[in-house]
Amino acid sequence: MQSCEISSDSTDDPLSRALHRHRQPRIVVIGAGLAGLAATKTLLENGFTNVTVLEASDRIGGRVQSIQHGKTTLELGATWIHGANGNPIYHLAEENGLLEHTTEEERSVGRISLYAKNGVAHYQTNSGKRIPKDLVEEFSDLYNEVYELTQEFFQNGKPVGAESQNSVGIFTRDVLRKKIMLDPYDSESTKKLKLSMLQQYLKVESCESSSPSMDEVSLSEFGEWTEIPGAHHVIPVGFIKVVEILAQDIPSRVLRLSKPVRRIHWNCSSQDAEEISDQADHNQDQRSSPSPVCLECEDAECLLADHVIVTASLGFLKKAHETLFSPGLPQDKAQAVQKLGISTTDKIFLEFAEPFWSPECNSIQFVWEDEAQLESQAYPEELWYRKICSFDVLYPPERYGHMLSGWICGEEALRMERCDDETVAEICTELLRQFTGNQNIPKPRRILRSSWGSNPYIRGSYSFTQVGSSGRDVERLAEPLPYIKNTKAPPLQVLFAGEATHRKYYSTTHGALLSGQREANRLIELYQYSFDAETTKPNI
Repeated sequence: MQSCEISSDSTDDPLSRALHRHRQPRIVVIGAGLAGLAATKTLLENGFTNVTVLEASDRIGGRVQSIQHGKTTLELGATWIHGANGNPIYHLAEENGLLEHTTEEERSVGRISLYAKNGVAHYQTNSGKRIPKDLVEEFSDLYNEVYELTQEFFQNGKPVGAESQNSVGIFTRDVLRKKIMLDPYDSESTKKLKLSMLQQYLKVESCESSSPSMDEVSLSEFGEWTEIPGAHHVIPVGFIKVVEILAQDIPSRVLRLSKPVRRIHWNCSSQDAEEISDQADHNQDQRSSPSPVCLECEDAECLLADHVIVTASLGFLKKAHETLFSPGLPQDKAQAVQKLGISTTDKIFLEFAEPFWSPECNSIQFVWEDEAQLESQAYPEELWYRKICSFDVLYPPERYGHMLSGWICGEEALRMERCDDETVAEICTELLRQFTGNQNIPKPRRILRSSWGSNPYIRGSYSFTQVGSSGRDVERLAEPLPYIKNTKAPPLQVLFAGEATHRKYYSTTHGALLSGQREANRLIELYQYSFDAETTKPNI
């Protein structure tokens, strides 16, 4: 970390000079993930010096977590830079040489990201048979046609029929089932196989959306999520390097780890703030002037602030917002928190001494033939493993060795998290044996897995637009408190950032970064306006 002092070079612009002439506003950022670090970096670069970051866990990065595994790096969280053209994460990585060792095969342009764009996905049934490649391609084309239809409801303002219940999953199942059953050239066994593949594709889609089931994803809003043009990129040295670049110029005194916040008091009067701070440890200089925000930490320390930027995940807000904010969130904001969706998508890494898969195989996809007519992808607790949709082959083997990455989402991911490593390794080995028909597959020599759902400070992977929610809820979640109509209160006391607050790029790392910059810029504009107004006052 760099020195605590802000260099004189940082005061060349009018805003910085004005901030140094006036009392610096006290700003607290809650969370040291991409959103929090981006906000902090932007504020410091614009002359704000009284900034503190409170991070509940003992590390920075939030839902970016790169683990050193032997000579390679595995990503328990964010893995891909989604799109290049205009993506701030991509440009940050490119400018700092993080993509120098990204191979051409790792620059995937497909809608569903794999570790290698080359090779072939092996669709295997639970009877141990591989589905012919031409049949997979035929079904994939059909599925993609219907996927494009799901985008049209938002993008073209197409009305949603009542029969779909505004659900991506219900709509997709209904349309595809009709197309499959009306095909005059397919045998009954082929139709059944395609119907089973449909269920597998929906599981993959759920993992991509981080939803318990595509039945819970809003059809009318599905097309609003915006894909940045360009390839998906893996960062071989670890996604955490992007986090470290954001943090490298943040002074060590600013960042406080293992510092969870118990309660955010806002709209405080001077007396309120003093009474709260009297009940906790505090610095004497915090009493020098009134502050509308008072933060109680779990360790009983109290911090006074003019502004707080909350970058907590939607999952954490769902669990804690009723006790986290005092007074509580306005009803419409609390409703937005509840209406928007977030679930858990977990990875299961299995390392083998030797590959049992063929060189051209880039993934093993699990197709359960007895699920052709399945109406719900919610499984009994003991059958949680049926939600594992696939295992991807990590590429290139020179970097990763012989490694597979499994995917599971929803409540079943939470059940997986509650199992021990030995149990998960045994179940995954049995699944691989069953679906490949190879009973000689050994148990993996190592297993590593994520546990985002049970992380008390995160509680999920990333957000989605749940049935009943819309982009307006995302905007309401992002709106600072107090609302602008309350003109008597100090403005921008509580600001909100994080991937779930970005209407077009929710669920992405670039959405998180941009949201942090957005909230920092609100404060920059506020103080720029204040100083401009002061300097233009007429002399009376």
